[in-house]
Amino acid sequence: MIKKCDFLVIGGGVAGMSYALKVASAGKGRVMLVCKTTLDEANTTKAQGGIASVTNLLVDNFEKHIEDTMIAGDYISDPAAVEQVVLGAPQGISDLLKWGVNFDKKEDGEFDLHREGGHSEFRILHHADDTGAEIQRGLMEAVRSHPNIEILENHFAVEIITQHHLGIRVTRRTPDIECYGAYVLNLQTGKVDTYLSKVTLMATGGTGAIYATTSNPNIATGDGIAMVYRAKGKVQDMEFVQFHPTVLFNPQETHPAYLITEAMRGYGGILRLPNGEEFMQKYDERLSLAPRDIVARAIDHEMKIHGLDHVCLDITHKDPEETKHHFPNIYAKCLSIGIDITKQYIPVAPSAHYMCGGIKVDLDGQSSIHRLYAVGECSCTGLHGGNRLASNSLIEAVVYANAAAKHSLEVVDNYDFNEHVPEWNDEGTMTNEENVLIAQDVKEVNQIMSTYVGIVRSDLRLHRAWERLDLLYEETEHLFKRVKPTKDICELRNMINVGYLITRQALERKESRGLHYTIDYEKHALDKKK
Repeated sequence: MIKKCDFLVIGGGVAGMSYALKVASAGKGRVMLVCKTTLDEANTTKAQGGIASVTNLLVDNFEKHIEDTMIAGDYISDPAAVEQVVLGAPQGISDLLKWGVNFDKKEDGEFDLHREGGHSEFRILHHADDTGAEIQRGLMEAVRSHPNIEILENHFAVEIITQHHLGIRVTRRTPDIECYGAYVLNLQTGKVDTYLSKVTLMATGGTGAIYATTSNPNIATGDGIAMVYRAKGKVQDMEFVQFHPTVLFNPQETHPAYLITEAMRGYGGILRLPNGEEFMQKYDERLSLAPRDIVARAIDHEMKIHGLDHVCLDITHKDPEETKHHFPNIYAKCLSIGIDITKQYIPVAPSAHYMCGGIKVDLDGQSSIHRLYAVGECSCTGLHGGNRLASNSLIEAVVYANAAAKHSLEVVDNYDFNEHVPEWNDEGTMTNEENVLIAQDVKEVNQIMSTYVGIVRSDLRLHRAWERLDLLYEETEHLFKRVKPTKDICELRNMINVGYLITRQALERKESRGLHYTIDYEKHALDKKK
């Protein structure tokens, strides 16, 4: 079956929905929003802490936010991208409010601002401790009520369509690759349909599910990044995987692990060993409010030298009622496993959290493939550099969704549907009955990535990961060509592609920088900083 739309949006989080609302409101054509599960399961929903924007000009300013972002990114960040996001943040907040999102306010009507690690001022807008869920709720209501947006839940994008599907040889040196839409698997019918579009936006979120423990939902399998890489698009900075320092240590929940927001450390939480001893003073003068890469490595080191499976976050010195008011969901979650956070330490450990790299885009959100844009965690705008500053991701998604919408609305009339695209051909394939193999391979990818491509790396570990992923790649591609596509095998395929990209780009960076920390280049990096 062939379907047509002017704007094809792949992904239903804050990035995809913000873009969809912008282009739909312009009245320039039909918008289809493809979501592989349901809208409420996007990675956005899991964001607890908040969204960063300069709002209190009495004490804060754009220069401070820019400098904080550059410092956190280890000065790898693109200054133009940083400036675009920081200066565009207030308008992004205004858009979210217009779409029905609520942020907590004080009695005087001003925003109740939090401070998080790496920020020099209080500039984090939030909604209790479930900001992402509130943003997702507001945007879902706005998208569902918009007459120009068609929502397709339980639809999985398998591949983007380029000249390759017209029988033309496409390589990484091909200068004019174009995207004509995507092949999309209808999970209810099991059929792959052809979606032709004038403009396509990739907003598929992150990659956390390739690790054994992650704060991301299971759907964060790097689908968009893998699709664009297979289509010969440019992917950059994949070595910079951010591990959140503090997820709730609960062996029963690893996918997703429950996030203990950084705002809790901004609130006054102190990291301790289980015996009550503080340790962050050994690593950074900012103590528990140091940037995430420093805190995560510190915790990882303490766990290794003491033989621990977790450390602790202590907020027992804070007012109990105030704690419950600010963090009602965390309080309830911890209480459900027998921990009263007003009286007891919270057991925490680092967990895969955010991908700083991804599909390389320019200031308009354009990828290296014509007619294809990428926004949100699947994109690499240059904002984050070597390490993301807390709460910059949600605002980046909104600001770049606006930039991509503006640009695509200006050029969409120059494009037409490519009527020569063939429909998906699964003739001769069979129904896959080897799901046990896929499930086992997913576990193997998780183990490989967590063991060899985690918080601390070495060339030996990375080469070992590469070799094992290569074997899994060959096996999975062979199976994929023999069977009808399913969500499980498509996700596994994408996970292996993304794991390979992280590993390869980690091997290519011959220094310890930002989130990429390798024992082989530790001395080199320290000497360089001196």
